[in-house]
Amino acid sequence: MQCSLKVLTGVFAFIFLGVSSSNLFSQNSNSAAGTPSVSLPGSQSPFQGSAPEGSATSEVLQIDFKEAVERGLRNNLGLLLATDQAQSARGQRWRELSELLPNIGARVQEAVQTQSLAQIGFTKLSGLFAAPGSPPAAVPAVIPAFNYFDARIALTQEVFNFRALERERASLQNLKAAQFNYKNARELVVLAVGNSYLQAISAAARVETAQAQLTAAQALSNKASDQQKAGLTPAIDALRAQVELQARQQQLIAARNDLDKLTLSVARIIGLPLGQPFVLTEKAPYQALTPLPLETYLQRAYTARADYQAAVAQVRSAELSRRAASAGRYPTLDLSANAGEVGVTPSQLSGTWQVNGGLNIPIFAGNRVHADVLQADAQLKQARSQLGDLRGRIDYEVRSALLDLNSAAQQVEVARSSVDLAEQTLAQSQDRFSAGVADNLEVVQAQESVAAAHESYIESLYAHNLSKVELAYAIGDAEQGVRRYLKGTQ
Repeated sequence: MQCSLKVLTGVFAFIFLGVSSSNLFSQNSNSAAGTPSVSLPGSQSPFQGSAPEGSATSEVLQIDFKEAVERGLRNNLGLLLATDQAQSARGQRWRELSELLPNIGARVQEAVQTQSLAQIGFTKLSGLFAAPGSPPAAVPAVIPAFNYFDARIALTQEVFNFRALERERASLQNLKAAQFNYKNARELVVLAVGNSYLQAISAAARVETAQAQLTAAQALSNKASDQQKAGLTPAIDALRAQVELQARQQQLIAARNDLDKLTLSVARIIGLPLGQPFVLTEKAPYQALTPLPLETYLQRAYTARADYQAAVAQVRSAELSRRAASAGRYPTLDLSANAGEVGVTPSQLSGTWQVNGGLNIPIFAGNRVHADVLQADAQLKQARSQLGDLRGRIDYEVRSALLDLNSAAQQVEVARSSVDLAEQTLAQSQDRFSAGVADNLEVVQAQESVAAAHESYIESLYAHNLSKVELAYAIGDAEQGVRRYLKGTQ
């Protein structure tokens, strides 16, 4: 059980903690460009799936960020698996506890049987029962049928078994670790839902931007065509405007497809019914967040991070398992007792009872204890190494989230200024083209600059909001505080 919990913790860490913000941004950029991708079977994280809840209806659901998180916390597959792991740990703890609790049982039986004296060699002893000088007594080969009735209750109890006691204490720490892993799974669900929701609304912003750029490209194409027909501009201007128009059409098609796929991803993560129509109602406006001192965040993380508390419990469990392995050399004391009624028939019974106590002293068990100690030592070293690594990873994640937050905030400001400058450039180039001072090459280039500036702004806004979600997770406050962080408060 201890190993399975470690595997679960390792899986959780691999799923999200190993994913950097830069990878997420890269995925987002690829999606925006409409780049196809392939998902191989077995490579999907359980936090990207869910068990759908209910049946689809014709009503279009309005899903805000809060409801998305709540649905994810009910239906996400990663959390459901963590729940099962916690239940398995509870069962294992009761199994170990049963070794320390008394076992009581009752039995009622009535037997009718015969016994062969010849089989057990009793007939060979018949001469011993005869008087001196007398012929041997005749002993029957088979005793005639006889019956008896017995009804009794029995109790067995380990009075002292240090090994079983330490194993029970270790299983209790495993249970605590499983419960902390469950809490960490809830944090990971919020991280998964938050990332997916932010990606989807960023894709929606790209669709709006692509639609506006398409409208501008259509207007430029119409104007260039009219001027060509009037003999005011060469055909190259009309062709250039047509190429730009088709490029914007392709961009809009790819953006809409990307939005639809990311919306489906949200539905998968939060467990919406299959085929259920819905819309995401929240936008992602920029809200500045003033970070607290680094040491404050680190202190919160080491106190509140459920995965860190689970790793501490795993170390304690490994220490107790090591002691339990060494206790295989200790003697054990057990007690058994029974009491009941026995007789020929139920109407002819006599009370009987028996009490036994025993001290078992291990002398040589084929080095089994030595093998158990070696395995326990290895597991203890592994648990301590994982705890040390997790402490360093938490420090890295907190620092990385703060760096991303500061960097993304600066990028938002620069991108916002770039959008303003690009739009001013576009307006001036359109005026120059209308006045006949320049051809539409300047306008097309200005439109490209506006598109790139808007894309940069959307990416930086997504990066800024995602860094808030990552910071909330890094300090163990994702489930309770992520909405505050997105609104710029802590």
